[in-house]
Amino acid sequence: MVVLDATIVNIALPSAQKSLGMTDADRHWVITAYALAFGGLLLPGGRVCSAIGHRRAFAIGLVGFGLTSGLGGAAGHAGTLFAARAGQGLFAALLAPAALSLLILTFTDGRERGKAFGVFAGVGAGGAALGVVAGGLLTEYADWRWCLYVNIPMSAIALIGVPLVPRDRPGGDLRNLDLPGVLLSAAGLASLVYGFTQAEPHGWGDAKVLALLVGGVLLLSLFVLAERRTRNPLLPLRILVHRVRGTAFVSVCLMFAAMFGFYLFVSYYTQTILGYSPVKAGMTLLVNAVSTTVGAMLVAGRLRRRAAPSVLIAGSLLSSAAGLLILTQLTADSTHVFPVYLTPAMILTGAGLGCLLATATNTATIELDPAEAGVASAAYNMVQQVGAAFGTALLNSIAAGVTTSYLKDHGNRPEAVSTGTVHGYTVALRVAFGLLVGGALLVGLLSRGGRRPSRPTAVAEVSG
Repeated sequence: MVVLDATIVNIALPSAQKSLGMTDADRHWVITAYALAFGGLLLPGGRVCSAIGHRRAFAIGLVGFGLTSGLGGAAGHAGTLFAARAGQGLFAALLAPAALSLLILTFTDGRERGKAFGVFAGVGAGGAALGVVAGGLLTEYADWRWCLYVNIPMSAIALIGVPLVPRDRPGGDLRNLDLPGVLLSAAGLASLVYGFTQAEPHGWGDAKVLALLVGGVLLLSLFVLAERRTRNPLLPLRILVHRVRGTAFVSVCLMFAAMFGFYLFVSYYTQTILGYSPVKAGMTLLVNAVSTTVGAMLVAGRLRRRAAPSVLIAGSLLSSAAGLLILTQLTADSTHVFPVYLTPAMILTGAGLGCLLATATNTATIELDPAEAGVASAAYNMVQQVGAAFGTALLNSIAAGVTTSYLKDHGNRPEAVSTGTVHGYTVALRVAFGLLVGGALLVGLLSRGGRRPSRPTAVAEVSG
């Protein structure tokens, strides 16, 4: 549900804009408000989860997410919808780390834990693709408001299952909450995410964009300095500098950067070049969603005990890179697009994404004390959000710039527009391909000489 809401409103946005009278300049806040609140508040959310108990935080997150979704669906003007989306992001920042933490604390046996993380990764990763499908179906056959209302029954179903989840003990105290860390991390992450969202429409050299990005980096640098000196840090730095966990964080960040650009370009290509309806364009991504689930639950599960985590992570990155490489061969008049290009690309990218997330979720949570489960889960979700925001902005701006340059040289004839648009997509996909290959090489370097977990813990165990 949390991942779904990052993409489900994309296709519904034109309908919502028309219904509520949003301006072109303001419509991005439907997406940006959610991303800013979610990304900026994840670390404090993880700490709150540990302090009040993960099951309790999970229940509060579900109720809040459902209520704010209902508020957004019933919105009578744009400001209400923006506020509701920010509220969704706030409760998602509590819900996401609580959900992962409950899995970490519940499944302690290595075999069961691997299966649980496979299911978790498959559902989570498939949610991004399914969000596009659901958005198209609900917008075309119901109303854009149901893209938000759908979260109410989903929250209710999850709430019914909460009593079945083992109760956990609170592992912290909010009276000693690291307030400077909260403010610096929230402001720094929000500044980075917002800077990325503004880079595509305004350009990376725009003064506002540069100020946001530089400011975000400075704030996060101050956050690191503050965490080194405080007695009760919001994010203990040992969580990030652990070699195996750091490898997982880097790989997930790069994968999300590449894949969110991939989803965007597939949606654009199928609708603007192939002439697919929003529903048909969304259904195209079902192949990717199914492959993601298979990669997470079957491929990763079978290989987990036969290969080291670093090998699985690097192989997953290369699998998705191969899928993107196929799409770099697309042209405006490509024949047999679906069987020759889209289908193998969807299978390879989906299998790579699912296998990586199942493996990375496991390795990102190794050797943790129970009290650290919440903040480590939040950090894991944080790198996903930063990667997705950065990748979407970077790849979209590259595609737009290449297309503009092409049209300057070839004119604005309809055939030139189509060719230039696809040329922009393929150049951006080459960059995404490079990110994933570079990520695989980096994983290889980071894992050289890396130590295996020195001890199994009650919270986590990694089998290499």
